[in-house]
Amino acid sequence: MDPHPGLSALLPGVGSAIIGGVPRVHQPDAAREPGLTEIDRVQCLRLLASAQVGRVIYTEAAMPAAHPVNYLLDAEEIVFRTSGGGKLVAAARGVVVGFQVDHIDVARRSGWSVLGVGEAYEILDPIRLAELADQLPVPWAPHRTGHCVSIPLQRLTGRWLFPPG
Repeated sequence: MDPHPGLSALLPGVGSAIIGGVPRVHQPDAAREPGLTEIDRVQCLRLLASAQVGRVIYTEAAMPAAHPVNYLLDAEEIVFRTSGGGKLVAAARGVVVGFQVDHIDVARRSGWSVLGVGEAYEILDPIRLAELADQLPVPWAPHRTGHCVSIPLQRLTGRWLFPPG
């Protein structure tokens, strides 16, 4: 089963670059200077589509909090499921949150990181929920399907990390 339906259309040629079920998104072909290089919005979306798990970043009791979630990139919105009484759904209702995904190759000292920011909301429309039902990944934590939260990516930034030499 393809863990990323439609990914090959978004990232041509990625099918041959799947290692252990995880797509490896290639870095740009342009000449690379060591250090950090900005990633444009389109490439950030491609990278988000290639990953399976990200971190929702929000405020809990006036302190920063981050929780990993498996998710779906639906157009330019991050969508994930969470439990009914969870702190995450309460924290994500109508507030600005962050969503971060990365892939770092420690041995090669290279990789990428993408950060999206948007005002989260709970999806309540039954038609949209029905449309998303077959697309959303099954939550890894049992019984975490009570609520469906969306983060429209109003701000999206990313960086490639290139190794020296």
